[in-house]
Amino acid sequence: MPRNWRYPHHNEPLIRQLAAGLKVPAILAQVLAARDVADPESGVAFLESKLTELHDPDRLPGIAAAADRVVAAVKAKRRVTVYGDYDVDGVTATALLWHCLRLAGATADYYIPRRLDEGYGLHADALRTLAAEHPGQLVITVDCGIASPAEADLARELGLELIITDHHLYGATIPAADAVCHPRLPGTDYPFGDLCGAGVAFKLAWAICQRLGDGKRASASMRDFLMSAVGLAAIGTVADCVPLLGENRVIVRYGLGSLVQRSSVGLKALLQCSGLADKPSLQAEDVAFTIGPRINAAGRLGQARLAVELLTTDNAERALGLAAYLEEQNKIRQTVERKILKQAREQIEAHPHWLDSGGLVLASAEWHPGVIGIVASRLVEQFQKPVVMLAINVDEGVGQGSARTFGRFDLHAALSACSEPLLQFGGHQAAAGMRIKVGDIDRFRDLFAAFATIHHQPTDDETDLTIDAEVRFADLTVKAVKDLERLGPFGRANPRPIFAATTVRLAEPPRKMGEGERHLALRLAHYGETLRAISFGNAAWAEELVSHESIAVCFQPQINAFRGRESVELRLLDWRPATTAAPVTHPAPQL
Repeated sequence: MPRNWRYPHHNEPLIRQLAAGLKVPAILAQVLAARDVADPESGVAFLESKLTELHDPDRLPGIAAAADRVVAAVKAKRRVTVYGDYDVDGVTATALLWHCLRLAGATADYYIPRRLDEGYGLHADALRTLAAEHPGQLVITVDCGIASPAEADLARELGLELIITDHHLYGATIPAADAVCHPRLPGTDYPFGDLCGAGVAFKLAWAICQRLGDGKRASASMRDFLMSAVGLAAIGTVADCVPLLGENRVIVRYGLGSLVQRSSVGLKALLQCSGLADKPSLQAEDVAFTIGPRINAAGRLGQARLAVELLTTDNAERALGLAAYLEEQNKIRQTVERKILKQAREQIEAHPHWLDSGGLVLASAEWHPGVIGIVASRLVEQFQKPVVMLAINVDEGVGQGSARTFGRFDLHAALSACSEPLLQFGGHQAAAGMRIKVGDIDRFRDLFAAFATIHHQPTDDETDLTIDAEVRFADLTVKAVKDLERLGPFGRANPRPIFAATTVRLAEPPRKMGEGERHLALRLAHYGETLRAISFGNAAWAEELVSHESIAVCFQPQINAFRGRESVELRLLDWRPATTAAPVTHPAPQL
């Protein structure tokens, strides 16, 4: 559907003040002003975020008690098992904490639930197995457990010591574990509540290292470990799509550097197999679109333990073999994803009235439960509404589901309100999972659609394209675009800058490209400056584009490095005939 282009109020005095005070180009100052940076001091804090901005780990609720218990278990030579999850956040959190435990001298192992038959979270049978294998051991969950009060009670009955570390939303009852680490526990006031599972695991590892040092500072070897571990935390943070602000931004900023300079044997193999090994620096998009999907592919297709093994092995040959396997699994996942996406769209076309509601619920026995979450995200982008997808297991008569939100719609609240037909559910505002009997799917669809219709009323901020500034192509020099990278790392809540230009002409006819000719390559001219542009998945624009003499374009600039030569390239997000390009402008702030 057509989208409004929303421009910020142009505050010329503030832009000049920021440019002079920060000694940055006007285009960078303009983006800072558009993102509510009110003075040079705030700009310095944003541009130069430091590791010292991370809060002391003992401030995070439950961390101090958990770290004390871990150190006591290590000194008593008790076995410690990290109970993880099969997505990127859970895998990286598991590997991070396992490395910390092994460095501390613990006898440590990890347990990853099988996605296809166990599903997400703590499982009673798994706890029974762990208790039978090593009675009285310490079990530490990462990225799960906060929604498992019954399983926590079982762990106590089995004689297991249980520490829960999680970031997902909790229910009415907080599990009665021996320690619960969560940035948003009720009655607490931790300054930053948006850490992911790997972020919470990093804080626990940090606190453990402090205790094994002099109480406040870790030893030299432990500090080296933490500087390496921040790379794993960065991968989990980007992949889990938490806001890249505050502590998350610091973790990712320094973690990306760590991945280049301090990668483990397994991460080096993964970078090599994914074509990133020769890059002098990594961006958050490299994690989101290259590293993360390869780690995720193993879990989505039922082999998450191999992904953890890759991130924990010190055998270079084994690491290369595992990385190559993940590469192949990712290709398989892409094929499966394309098939499911096609079938999902066909299902919507066959039921057009579903689009009249505020949310979609789709189900099929042909879908792979490990891939439906990615497809749900694609459908959210297309239809701009929350989507639930259910993969039906015919033998069990149960659907396993993944849900993704649009805008500020609270998925967890929606599932709570529609929970009566569900066997179980969990997650957070943006993403969730559930299980449901096949016979209850239609009833759940009606409940979810009705709830979403009432509560999902997207605002202009959610549906409009928010543009940071209108620019001339001549402003987009290689240096200027590189300067904009200082605003990164980019991701949720801190997107890559978006610009617009009007009175743009096609320098040559657009060309379709890529597999199935789904993408578009263009050369665009603007006041004597010509730049190459690409648009992914929008080959259908080609015919209409050539019918207009002048257009307005909305894009993100990027650097294209080819054979040692750098040039500016545009990622085209939207366009319209120049005559219809009147902007929607944010009102001026009230001073």
